[in-house]
Amino acid sequence: MTETARAGGAPTGTSDEPTRLGAAYYKLFSASTISNLGDGIGTIAYLWLASALTRNGLLIGLVGVAQRLPWLLFSLPAGVITDRFSRRKLMIWSNTARAVITFAITAAVWMRQSTLPDPDALAGGVEATEDYALFAVVLLAVLLLGSAEVLYDNSAQTFMPAVVDPKNLEKGNGRLWSAELVANTIAGPPLGAFLLAIAFAFPFVIDAGTFAVSAALIAWIAPASMRRADGASAAKMKAQATNWRQDLMEGVRWLWAHPLLRPMAIILGLLNMIGTLTFAVLVLFAQEILETSTTEFAIMGTGAALGGTVGGWVAPRISKAIGEGPSLWATLIGGGVTTLTIGLSSWWPIVWFMFAVFMLLAVLWNVITVSLRQTIIPDHLLGRVNSVYRFFAWGMMPIGAALGGAIMVVTEPLAGRELALRMPWFVAAAIHLVLFAFAAPKLTTANIRGARADADHEGRSTGV
Repeated sequence: MTETARAGGAPTGTSDEPTRLGAAYYKLFSASTISNLGDGIGTIAYLWLASALTRNGLLIGLVGVAQRLPWLLFSLPAGVITDRFSRRKLMIWSNTARAVITFAITAAVWMRQSTLPDPDALAGGVEATEDYALFAVVLLAVLLLGSAEVLYDNSAQTFMPAVVDPKNLEKGNGRLWSAELVANTIAGPPLGAFLLAIAFAFPFVIDAGTFAVSAALIAWIAPASMRRADGASAAKMKAQATNWRQDLMEGVRWLWAHPLLRPMAIILGLLNMIGTLTFAVLVLFAQEILETSTTEFAIMGTGAALGGTVGGWVAPRISKAIGEGPSLWATLIGGGVTTLTIGLSSWWPIVWFMFAVFMLLAVLWNVITVSLRQTIIPDHLLGRVNSVYRFFAWGMMPIGAALGGAIMVVTEPLAGRELALRMPWFVAAAIHLVLFAFAAPKLTTANIRGARADADHEGRSTGV
């Protein structure tokens, strides 16, 4: 079966078309999987490099702040860009930029290679080099990579409906996230640990290469193979001759007026803040409390991949079995329980299992909410509304990273180093449970189904 796009944007194909994901989807799937393999390698490489340069929790937290700050500063303009230009081309250029930046950080690390400690010695309490010049380079690189990530992710999520039938969005999203998690947290970190054992610079070389390959795969997606023309929205907006501020405010007003997506964006923002609050000190928690080596730290992360992979495949079934509302509630309650358990743990296999449960529930949330957005947001607004949603959802992450480092620094002189490293987990668990009390009345199956019905009615009435 060949998928083509008609001039008016409506897809052609046979009656079995909704059951197939198509070649364009699998090219996007492959590109994302490969780049996530590099991200998995980079996860352990950047964390271990930062901990080799300083043992200060607040400074290490700044790495997380730099990585997520672009979501706060750049996500809104990125939404306008996504709706004005070809989403496919934006993805190509974003990953090309990430490849170039990562090659640059490779060169910087290589020049300092001889001064860096053995990676596995960091778990034994070896002193950091206190190389603040290289630390500053790392912060700048992470900030630039985060900016490119904002544009790529917003474009990719907005691009998905152009290559997947609406009836297959949950299926396509679920499989994509499963593969991303396998690459990011099962395959990537152990490979990163192996490369670190050879040289600190090696993981960054491979990371850069994955971005380059990913960009090439996206370029291989032929516009004729897509379900609707990529760039139709941009052409329409250019014809209207609107300015950027008007375009942006149209997306802001649409989201803020929506009775379900508005609270959903705020709730997700707080959830992501909680996640980065603990992630900010994870490398120190793992090294000093769990006493993990680079290999054990990498293996510990595979728990999240296992849970996320299972979640990606079973999320539609869980959602159908218990309802979309209870599925979202499970994420909130489960997140609090798993986070508290990690904070109380001193053995990394327990943390591995908690990561698995946590990520299964997180993917369940993502499959339901992202597919909902892709279904109910009008295509000509999808890039902008997505970016406003992510402004709330991801913009809280640098705040969480800074807060996690600050909690550790404030707690340490009062209660000691060990409790200081555990305290962010305890604070995060408490916020999870408070958030559930706020969210449960709003995130119901009836409200979600009502939002879909309203979108279907509006689409029929406007001829979309």
